[in-house]
Amino acid sequence: MSATPTPPSLVRFTSSNFSMRVIAAAIILLFFYYAAGVVITLLLSILLAYFLDPAVELLERIGLPRTLGAMVMVLILIAVLVAVGYGLWTRTSDFAENWPKYSSVLQRAAGVVEGKIKGIEGQVSQLAPEQGAPSASAVHTEPSIVRTLIFRGVGSLYALFLEVTFMPFLVFFMLAEKRQVWHGTLQLFPASRRTQVKETLEDLRDVLRDYLAGMTIVTLIVIAASSLFFWIIGMEYPILTGIASGLLNMVPYIGAVIAWLPAFIIALAKWTTIGQFVLIAATLTIIHVLAINLVAPQLVGRRVRLNAVAITIALLFWGWVWGGMGLVLAIPITAALRVICDHTESWKPIGRWLSA
Repeated sequence: MSATPTPPSLVRFTSSNFSMRVIAAAIILLFFYYAAGVVITLLLSILLAYFLDPAVELLERIGLPRTLGAMVMVLILIAVLVAVGYGLWTRTSDFAENWPKYSSVLQRAAGVVEGKIKGIEGQVSQLAPEQGAPSASAVHTEPSIVRTLIFRGVGSLYALFLEVTFMPFLVFFMLAEKRQVWHGTLQLFPASRRTQVKETLEDLRDVLRDYLAGMTIVTLIVIAASSLFFWIIGMEYPILTGIASGLLNMVPYIGAVIAWLPAFIIALAKWTTIGQFVLIAATLTIIHVLAINLVAPQLVGRRVRLNAVAITIALLFWGWVWGGMGLVLAIPITAALRVICDHTESWKPIGRWLSA
């Protein structure tokens, strides 16, 4: 009698293994989506802790206890954020007082666009009259859209509340108890793998620290260059619009195009010729492209090592999961994944693809 063949059982085992991984990935994705406020707060705290750690180590070397040094750096960070927030608030409130002037211009522009769209819809309805626009259903779906926007806004406010209240404490504890956290993390792994995990964590620290420091400097350069350009052409609120341009520079590729929108809104109240808007779009694009392709590689270096396809997919995915914060965190998360793949034997092909 022939023995029972083994290949089917191997196939079933492999299929079961793959199914378990897919289920685990789906559970993690659902957790990231529904616990966005918690996960984003944790990730931002980790990034800030990596960013502030060199300053804390410097204070420790000159004789200041690490706990006190961590408290000093967190207080300095809070003071800087409060000062920047106050400056933005004063400029934003000034802009809000003049908003009726801009809203009327936007309403006229929106009316022109709506008229064009209705003209196209009329032509389509003539070709397919049976598919005419059902006004009742449109009115019926409007409240659901409004409710969706309100719920998304409440979720964003909840995430903001978590970030403002918990993040300073998390950053402080991560900085003050760095050695305990580091040692405890290594203890989670078998002794045979601790050296590999230690190298992974060190590489991850260097990549994230270089990225944060480099992008901070690049963002400040873009803010200064954009604000100077807006001031030269005589546009209102040059600093506020320049800050928006610099912050959007943190989103690769599409940030250079999205940065046109705040400038266009301000420019609508002063100019009506297409040439001024072309000048603004071209200048902002040049500033962003030069910053990303010339300045950023010199400051960030080649440690991030992500190809354009991986960056684009990361922006699409994390933007879909977390919205605007996902666009900001997409590159650090993907860079961290690339580091983990490079130090895990079975995942090295994924790491090579991300950095190809």
